[in-house]
Amino acid sequence: MTKPFIHPNALCESGQVGEGTRIWAFAHVLPGARIGRDCNVCDHVFVENDVIVGDRVTLKCGVQLWDGLRLEDDVFIGPNATFTNDIFPRSKEYPEAFGQTVVRKGASIGANATILPGITIGARAMVGAGAVVTRSVPPNAVVVGNPAKIVGYVDTADHGRAEAPVAPVAVEAVHQTSVRDVTLHHLKNVADMRGSLSVGEFGRDIPFDVKRYFLVYDVPSVEIRGEHAHRSCKQFLIAVKGSVHVVADDGASREQFLLDKPWLGLYLPPMTWGIQYRYSPDAVLLVLASQHYDSADYIRDYDEFLGMTRDPLKP
Repeated sequence: MTKPFIHPNALCESGQVGEGTRIWAFAHVLPGARIGRDCNVCDHVFVENDVIVGDRVTLKCGVQLWDGLRLEDDVFIGPNATFTNDIFPRSKEYPEAFGQTVVRKGASIGANATILPGITIGARAMVGAGAVVTRSVPPNAVVVGNPAKIVGYVDTADHGRAEAPVAPVAVEAVHQTSVRDVTLHHLKNVADMRGSLSVGEFGRDIPFDVKRYFLVYDVPSVEIRGEHAHRSCKQFLIAVKGSVHVVADDGASREQFLLDKPWLGLYLPPMTWGIQYRYSPDAVLLVLASQHYDSADYIRDYDEFLGMTRDPLKP
């Protein structure tokens, strides 16, 4: 490692700059700021006092980091991205404490994006150029637009659209996926001039005894559901009307599925992080569960989930 490089035309008042970090011309770093190792602080960057920047962070030209901002390791901030720290700013009026904004490890924020105060950008999330982010972004999510909306998830294989069977009576089939123990099920489907019928039998087509069901409907298309895993509960998802995108994640592999047929089901075993989003306006999602409701069975923090998948003995 080498000492930090400070360009002769930069003003760095902080003594807390890590080894290997480069601060380029016309950047200004105030005395209380902390900047980690191997960072790249480009021209015309301003860093206020109550700012913590992790290791290997890239700050492109024209970025201002205001009090209350926390950037974890390996974060990328694109040119002229704008952070805010006061939801109701007034000239010469200051809040008791500025809203703290956190950008988690490996996240990227595109050029000219605007980030409102007091929110969290999840690990490895991707904020598109010009997006206006008004609320927290989940880990691995891709958001674009004003206000920013989730349009996908990074590093996610897309299973794509399941085509209807050619035969009028479909033979049930189970397809393995890239996510551990997650399976896509083509249920029996009968269609004739009188209408269509899809059927599944508990213990056969549905791979567990069902103790509970719930329906999700009237979900605004901008909303996401799920974002949790279960310790022991099994689930089976069917979009009985409309369409829903489902992301399944085992901590090592992640895949996206489009449920848009009433004969198409997705089995989610325990210890699978599940997300449902991009509901069509008419979507009705049926969820079959192997257990009665138990709040203690839920894992709602993605970092906790990752820790448990890497240490299966952890309670």
